[in-house]
Amino acid sequence: MNQPLAYVHPGAKIAKNVVIEPFTTIHNNVVIGDGTWIGSNVTIMEGARIGKNCNIFPGSVISAVPQDLKYNDEDTIVKIGNNVTIRECVTINRGTNDRMKTQIGDNCLIMAYCHIAHDCIVGENCIFSNNSTLAGHVTIGDSVVLAGMVAVHQFASVGNHAFVTGGSLVRKDVPPYVKAAREPLSYVGINSVGLRRRGFTTEKIREIQNIFRILYQKNYNNTQAASIIEAEMAATPERDEILQFIKNSHRGIMKGYFKSN
Repeated sequence: MNQPLAYVHPGAKIAKNVVIEPFTTIHNNVVIGDGTWIGSNVTIMEGARIGKNCNIFPGSVISAVPQDLKYNDEDTIVKIGNNVTIRECVTINRGTNDRMKTQIGDNCLIMAYCHIAHDCIVGENCIFSNNSTLAGHVTIGDSVVLAGMVAVHQFASVGNHAFVTGGSLVRKDVPPYVKAAREPLSYVGINSVGLRRRGFTTEKIREIQNIFRILYQKNYNNTQAASIIEAEMAATPERDEILQFIKNSHRGIMKGYFKSN
């Protein structure tokens, strides 16, 4: 249902049961799936691919050109999954020739005033609290929670099930399953509350804790710790995921936190 005061370009592909409120503008080369609600004063620009049953609140701008001086009008997109909620004044820029897209997975909640820059890949079931910002080329895993006013450096990665506390500056990669806090950003434990909520057993949580004790609390360097984890810990999907994350980290993983004497 399109309000007469909304503008929808004839080239946009809008499912029949999409609701578009007044004063919204939808440009050419946009696709919006069934059951999606678009609030008033939203701007959806060329290259947006929005899934089913999404809710996009007033003031948001989706698929604007990247804020990247190297961008040369490449034909890129923003891909938003199903059941995604985008609150007021969120901005999501489309990709460049690096990844050719910016992508948000299914079932994410992006709260008010967040910014997701070009070429970011965000997994499923993530929650970004108000004013959190991703610079370009950031990779966020599944079920990641960023508390309010988190800023993530370009090319950084945050692993699955991680929790980053409010006001944090993420300059290094954050491994999966952990809580990250303090300045500079540091390991402060595993995300045990989040893991329990998602059905991880006590035994599995203990296994993950033991892996990170070796990595962060035994005074080994990362190479030594990874070798010990691989040699002494039984092979499981979680162990292998953590080791692979460390191996693939380009910016280096964040440090552990040690109290001064």
